[in-house]
Amino acid sequence: MAKIYYVGDWAVLTGPVFAESPFQFAPKGLEIFNYGHWLKNALESSGKHEVKSVPVWEFYKLGPGEYEKILKDYDVLIFSDFEAKLFQLNPDFFDRQKFGKEVLTFPDRVRLTVEAVQGGLGLMMLGGWYSFTGEAGKGGWGRTGLKNILPLKCLTFEDIVESTEGYVPLITEDGKAHFSDLDLEGFPPILGYNETEEIEEGKIHYRVKETGHPLVATRSVGKGKVLAYTSDPAPHWGLNFVYWKHYNDFWLKCLNLVISS
Repeated sequence: MAKIYYVGDWAVLTGPVFAESPFQFAPKGLEIFNYGHWLKNALESSGKHEVKSVPVWEFYKLGPGEYEKILKDYDVLIFSDFEAKLFQLNPDFFDRQKFGKEVLTFPDRVRLTVEAVQGGLGLMMLGGWYSFTGEAGKGGWGRTGLKNILPLKCLTFEDIVESTEGYVPLITEDGKAHFSDLDLEGFPPILGYNETEEIEEGKIHYRVKETGHPLVATRSVGKGKVLAYTSDPAPHWGLNFVYWKHYNDFWLKCLNLVISS
């Protein structure tokens, strides 16, 4: 059994917002969406794994020592639609009561992640507007030490590739060794992905059929393994994907790639 800590794919909707006077703007509602429930359910569908799904703001607010405990207690970490700032910033940096009274530094959560993977942790890095390089560079993974463990190279400019017609996967020879019994017939189009470049250390399992860009890649890092899926496991890029009949099977196979010895 694998214990999985999954960060991302949550959102909060406020509104609609009514302008009731020149001075008053009133939101008439608030709704929280967990778009990660599809992936959580997929990974738990075999009955062998347990997933804790948390929004990015909960991860951001982890206090000193809390992330270290997560790295110790879980077998696999998943980050999806997750900008590097969430690793690099801490709410206590903005507590003005502490300014000038103590030196404010905290353990580098990127370094902690890299060291945990080297020690055997499984890691899945999934796409979105705030993943890899991301929209307008907001993902920022390639500007951090994550670049030393990713199975793909991030671009140095915006990497978003989208189409309302969508894209479909094409299995590679390396992919057939693990995904050969997964029938891609009827695979629904994904509506976008993050463009990346191949590296020697990475193994490509799927490409985007229309462009040849990597879609699924893995890499061994010390005792651990890292998987990159360059599209989104949830809407909107995965709006059709989450209803595919083999969605659960696909993600269980991806999980096995990072927990197998």
